[in-house]
Amino acid sequence: MGVKLEAILAELTEQTGNDAERLARDIAHYLFKTQGRTLAAPVEYLFEAVAWAVRDRVMPDWHATWQRLKRQPTRRLYYLSMEFLIGRSLAAIAFNLDLAEPLREALLVLGKEIEAIEEAERDAGLGNGGLGRLAACFLESAATLALPVMGYGLRYEYGMFRQAIRNGYQVEEPERWLRQPAFPWELERREYTRKIRFGGRTHHYIDPETGRFYVHWDHAEVVLAVPYDIPVPGYRNGVVNTLRLWSAQAPNEFNLDKFNEGDYFEAVDARIAAENLTLVLYPNDASVLGKELRLRQQYFLVAASLQDAVTQWLDHCGPEWHRFAELHCFQLNDTHPALAVAELMRILIDEHHFGWDEAWRLTTRVTAYTNHTLLPEALETWPGEMVRRILPRHWEIIVEIDRRFRFSIQLRWPDEPSRQERLAIVSSDRVRMAHLAVHGSFAVNGVSRLHTDLLVTTLFPDFAELSPGKFTAITNGVTPRRWLALCNPGLKTLLDEAVGSGWVTDLDRLTALLPLSQDAAFRERFAAVKRENKVKLAQQIAHEGGIKVDPAALFDVQVKRIHEYKRQLLNALHVIHLYDRIKHGETDGWTPRVVIFGGKAAPGYAFAKLIVKFLNNVAEVITKDPQTEGLLQVVFLPDYRVSAMEKIAPAADLSEQISTAGAEASGTGNMKLMMNGAITIGTYDGANIEILEAVGEAHFFRFGLLADEVQARRTDYDPIAIVQQDGALARVIGYLQREFFNPFEPGIFQPILDRLFSPNDPWLVLADFASYRAAQEAAAAHYRAPARWFESAVRNVAMSGRFSSDRTLIEYNQRIWHLAAIGEPARSAT
Repeated sequence: MGVKLEAILAELTEQTGNDAERLARDIAHYLFKTQGRTLAAPVEYLFEAVAWAVRDRVMPDWHATWQRLKRQPTRRLYYLSMEFLIGRSLAAIAFNLDLAEPLREALLVLGKEIEAIEEAERDAGLGNGGLGRLAACFLESAATLALPVMGYGLRYEYGMFRQAIRNGYQVEEPERWLRQPAFPWELERREYTRKIRFGGRTHHYIDPETGRFYVHWDHAEVVLAVPYDIPVPGYRNGVVNTLRLWSAQAPNEFNLDKFNEGDYFEAVDARIAAENLTLVLYPNDASVLGKELRLRQQYFLVAASLQDAVTQWLDHCGPEWHRFAELHCFQLNDTHPALAVAELMRILIDEHHFGWDEAWRLTTRVTAYTNHTLLPEALETWPGEMVRRILPRHWEIIVEIDRRFRFSIQLRWPDEPSRQERLAIVSSDRVRMAHLAVHGSFAVNGVSRLHTDLLVTTLFPDFAELSPGKFTAITNGVTPRRWLALCNPGLKTLLDEAVGSGWVTDLDRLTALLPLSQDAAFRERFAAVKRENKVKLAQQIAHEGGIKVDPAALFDVQVKRIHEYKRQLLNALHVIHLYDRIKHGETDGWTPRVVIFGGKAAPGYAFAKLIVKFLNNVAEVITKDPQTEGLLQVVFLPDYRVSAMEKIAPAADLSEQISTAGAEASGTGNMKLMMNGAITIGTYDGANIEILEAVGEAHFFRFGLLADEVQARRTDYDPIAIVQQDGALARVIGYLQREFFNPFEPGIFQPILDRLFSPNDPWLVLADFASYRAAQEAAAAHYRAPARWFESAVRNVAMSGRFSSDRTLIEYNQRIWHLAAIGEPARSAT
């Protein structure tokens, strides 16, 4: 960069300024001169102008971070994930840049309020649940810790779907989140476009002059991967990392010959086919075409990302391949990017002419794998026929990896032929993607202590015996900037006064609150903050659903993906039990309660969608019954998303984490709710175990079978006997059998009854009902003693330090990544 250009950029940075006056000037500039609009414009245009003004303040640090990495090659982490659930960005970026107050003042100068502008931003439709939200937290923590981490994902035009509820049923509506009228945070980087191939065939030959073996992948369909970069600023430390999202485009968007022939549809067929790759997050894979699209999406992500990383390496360092493993690490966020193992092998062997052994050594030195679930459907196996047709070269590579792996197993255990089949990557003409990820990685981690134990003992026991040092446990975390400081400003103010502001980057400092949990005056101030947050959520519920709820009641919250293992059904059965008590006049010492559900069911998951219908029917009947007034209300919040959780977490009293023990890998919703002073009612599962250890038995409502007891119980599970021996449960089941909640839709909930009474119910809903009911009674009694309740609530906040994603990233870095900071970590500045 020339001296003159450097001086110009420095002058531009100086002119930008972070004071309210210059922010107001820049917002007006974008509104009037760029958009051609006035202050009377619709709020989405005001949001866009504000976002551009804030983005201007990100650019100098973003540019400086890139330049720092270019000047001196350093070890970098590339985080590959199919989801990045970043939610809204304006408030988060302004907070991390210390612009929140100047921005508020600037908008007041223009006669506007920041809250309305923030609400105009759409949640980015780049994820669905905990996996994507974790990835977003990790990127923010990495920047805050000044770790050089680059995220790679897909730029979905449509999110999973926008959930509406009609007559109790989930209705999926298109979620075209990119219309805002624009997404102001991204920068198109067309100069880094990559070519991705599908289909075709391979051609093998030996060069007669050199004797080298070569493979050409011919006649493939080509799709362009066009990158869009989103800045991820750290907390006030000048480091801005990058989330690079790939958008699929056709090499030739328009066939003029076909158009001139009158074939208008075929003229754009190639463009439409290409764009389908990044059109929708999680296409419905109930059909063969849906499965094929999902496989194509996964390969598109890893191929574009690895090509990008390798090209950057060659551009900056030349062919110094002996340093590649030293300076690169690729983290696979769950099984979806497992094809990265085969793709890196292809790049090294076919494009850079590595020998097999050399390529394998390099691949397995740079690839690490995080497993997020024990559920079979998430471990992914692909039919061999599909992989051969869509990715013919990768099929050959995977088969060769499997062949060599089988031989090594035979050498290790010559008298145990069954080991080969248990460990195989290709079995019964199906590719086991989780096995490919484990075998191709130098490190494999689970996301809680229990989850990792189960990985080693039940899911991958042979792999663990083969490479025992490969497996490690790193419990998930969430960023305290968004999930406490930003979403709960009232509590932030109280915490700042109590322990100082350093907790924002060092959450362990909140342990200083422990003595204050015994202080009546502090508990009253804490309770006042909680009450204010509950009032705000009650107002939102009234506005969106027309239901008036009582902020003084216990807010009992279960918000998460709708899935059988999450056991929303168990919660619903308890709600019916409470309703039955009201109907029988058993209300002495009653604790008024508002039960809040939220979550989406996957479009192809029929039973989960039936659970949504059941929850809504129960909510409607109970809330409309005059006898429940002031005692029990049930609400289903539609279209659960990041911005909704930002309002729910500060208002929650009771956090429902009730999965069948051994089913939940970790959970992050449990951490967000705990961090904001909710008390957990939960099974001994996932990160619940570590929350319980942190706060103590007296401040956690534990129930249910343990993971090993679940395994034993499945062998002789008799739900009919359980109902016969539990009068309260029998009365609850009676409501379902009488079709009390579906009098005008007979038979619709019979599948739920069938599942509950099935001896093969893997989630053992009825087995845990009595224990769950007892824990709920203990929670209700606890709530009726405010001093005890808020002692527990304060203690939960005080002990939330271990659930910061900063701590999680530090552990990843110490055990797996080994990155050097590229700036000053925010935590040491406080």
